[in-house]
Amino acid sequence: MANIKDIAKIAGVSVTTVSRVLNNHPYVSKEKKEAVLQAMEEYNYQRNINAVHLSKGKTFLIGVVIPFTNHPYFGLLVEGIAKEAVKYNYKLVLFQTNYEVVREIEALEMLQHKQIDALIICSRSCGWDLIDEYLEYGPIIFCEDSRGRNVSSTFIDHYKCFYNALEYLYDKGHRKIGYCVGRKSGTNSRQREKAYRDFLDKEHLSFDPDYIFYECLKFEDGVKVVQQLTRMDNPPTALLVTSDIVAAGMITYCKEKGILIPDDLAIMGFDNQPVAKIMHITTLEIPLVEIGEKLFLQALDSRSNSHEEINVKLIERQTV
Repeated sequence: MANIKDIAKIAGVSVTTVSRVLNNHPYVSKEKKEAVLQAMEEYNYQRNINAVHLSKGKTFLIGVVIPFTNHPYFGLLVEGIAKEAVKYNYKLVLFQTNYEVVREIEALEMLQHKQIDALIICSRSCGWDLIDEYLEYGPIIFCEDSRGRNVSSTFIDHYKCFYNALEYLYDKGHRKIGYCVGRKSGTNSRQREKAYRDFLDKEHLSFDPDYIFYECLKFEDGVKVVQQLTRMDNPPTALLVTSDIVAAGMITYCKEKGILIPDDLAIMGFDNQPVAKIMHITTLEIPLVEIGEKLFLQALDSRSNSHEEINVKLIERQTV
């Protein structure tokens, strides 16, 4: 395959002239431009787009790290990121990690090797010590509270909104409140656990570890939680569920088994996904598409770091 030097030699011009033709530079004579274009056509010259990106210092690619591609929460985040990417003529490189650290490192290494211009991490597995090693290579943006660190972030205050949700359930008369989360070790999960324990202390309620359910990510996980509740001697009367799709699984199974919602069990979801509207689930609305849009815009800004907290809204329906 001919390279730029070959084309210059065949056309009888300098490499600089060929480069100007490739970049539509105005100061090239008609004769030289025609000679270069003819040589390119004759030898089927293909432009090395990686070299072009290297010369411009940009790939116009943004990496996006998500644990799962089939989860509505991350799907809506990516929708927001993609909407802005189209506006700015960028393309996305998706990294599905399944929460495996090695896969997240692969994304960080692509940033290090200048294969992407920035990296958006929607849910993190790596520790901050490891993340810090890659900050010099380009912008890394987080969908979690990262204030005080040399990165940008768009986030919700999971402690505050979780605490407020618990107070809402308490005001509705519930004293035996449990909750369901995805990961036990995640940053957001730790904030929620702290909010839960602080709430119990404030209201002088006892802590029951059986009221906390982990690894609740899918519809089927909601079914499993209710099955566990039916085997408990003293089950909670209300559950705060950090995924509408998990809450939908619970409600569906309750209807099959004659468990009345909210009389026998009150259920409060998170995110206000379409399924929450269809099934009339009381939930906390998180504007995920808007968060995704803001994450992308932060990824474009390589000069400064910013942190933006997004407000959460309570949507009252029929399950509490």
